[in-house]
Amino acid sequence: MWPTGATRRGAGPTESFPATGSPICRRSSARSIAQGGTASTTSRSSATTALLATRGRTRSGTSRPPSWHAAGGRRSTGSGRRESGSPLTGYREVLSNRGITTGRRSMRRRGKWVAVVVGVAALAAIGTAVAATTSDGSAGAKGPIVIGWAFDSTGTMAPFDNPALAAAKIRVGQWNAKGGVLKRKLELRTCDTQGNKPDIAKSCAQRLLDDGANVIMTTCDVELAAPVVQEAINHGTLAVASCIGTDQMGPKRFGSKGRLAFTFGNVAQDEGSAMAQYAWSKGWRKAALATDSVIIYFRNVVQAFDARWKQLGGKVVARETYQSLGGNNVQNVVSRLNGVKADVIVTSTAGAFGALSTLISGLRSAGNNTPVINSWAGDGNYWLPKDPKVTNYWFVTYASVFGDDPSKQVNALAKQIHAATGGFITGPAAIDGIVTAITRAHGSTNGLTLAKVMEKFKKVPTISGNVSFSRNLHSVFGRRYRVIKIQNNIPKLVGTVVAKVVAKI
Repeated sequence: MWPTGATRRGAGPTESFPATGSPICRRSSARSIAQGGTASTTSRSSATTALLATRGRTRSGTSRPPSWHAAGGRRSTGSGRRESGSPLTGYREVLSNRGITTGRRSMRRRGKWVAVVVGVAALAAIGTAVAATTSDGSAGAKGPIVIGWAFDSTGTMAPFDNPALAAAKIRVGQWNAKGGVLKRKLELRTCDTQGNKPDIAKSCAQRLLDDGANVIMTTCDVELAAPVVQEAINHGTLAVASCIGTDQMGPKRFGSKGRLAFTFGNVAQDEGSAMAQYAWSKGWRKAALATDSVIIYFRNVVQAFDARWKQLGGKVVARETYQSLGGNNVQNVVSRLNGVKADVIVTSTAGAFGALSTLISGLRSAGNNTPVINSWAGDGNYWLPKDPKVTNYWFVTYASVFGDDPSKQVNALAKQIHAATGGFITGPAAIDGIVTAITRAHGSTNGLTLAKVMEKFKKVPTISGNVSFSRNLHSVFGRRYRVIKIQNNIPKLVGTVVAKVVAKI
């Protein structure tokens, strides 16, 4: 449960909880609502049904007239007399004593009580139907659609989670300004995993679910996201990441329940394939591969490049492995790469992970100007060393944050949130996708219902471009990548590319 006062009304649009070794959870909305979103509607329906049924029946289940006194089984007559007995027996005795056994009057009285019974039964049925309709978050629900987001504000995923979340909040506001989803507003509630610590991440997921989240969103690495994803899918709730880039966000890692897990990040097999395709178009034919092995996504991108490169007819002249996040073997890899004649050096690593600037500086300081191509993990200019300046460096990404993206809408949003990498666009893209899924599901927020809808996504338009999923791939494929080149520390959009083949690895 939430801390005391977590769902109180009149506290303003955002409520925060102090960081005392537990998750920091916030609610962003135009107003506070009853805890649980649609649960309050269901509870009222069930309570109404029970109340009506109680009022209309005796303990033995027999209908009684409204004037019957339940405590003593007595009925007041018109003359003020009280007559004892069971409700049904007493009612018959009154009729007999008054000589009302046949005729129009008897029919009218009998019809009156039959009407009462029928009316109570009808109201009970309606209440039950409403409860059944709202119990899975379907179109009968009246409250907001709650998206709970467990994010990392300070750890290794912060450079990716924070901008995606900031942009998603704006997108939620834009959808709500249009009336929300089938006349239901979207509400975004957040919980800080404080560096994706497993116990805090799990607690975040539990709290968001307890607070009525209809969909759970999580951080941008599948291994770090696992505690949150597991809690969500065990609860039967759709779990969505904005930018996880591996096919493990789904049944491959989480088993049959993983059918409820999706990511709006590009699957590594698609991204590595697009990188190979672009490298081939530049006339490069010999590639040296340098794999950062710290996370699955990095490894899978290079594996996919390798597979697609061979299909295109390219040659791999070197295979090196290093570790970022404190690894001390990057310089050794640089030394070996400087002794290799290659047309392009291929890697997948992030500036925030610490090895990228060392890799590029080591190559350029030794006079090695071989082109380097990276995945979207190497996006941004925040990591650029001042000396030597970065040159002949390419990367593919979701969007350009340098003011030259082909989409004016993307440029405006990037400027508004001061985005550092193109991954920010996956946050609002995920919101677009969730809205589309709920709309196509006729308002349902049931996890399995939404999963079945999303598995049928084929080029669904989002702010990030067209998105496709399949029963086997719950990560995006077929999206158009931006290609950015950095020359003398100046980034510039130089083209776009769409993978023609999703490489098998």
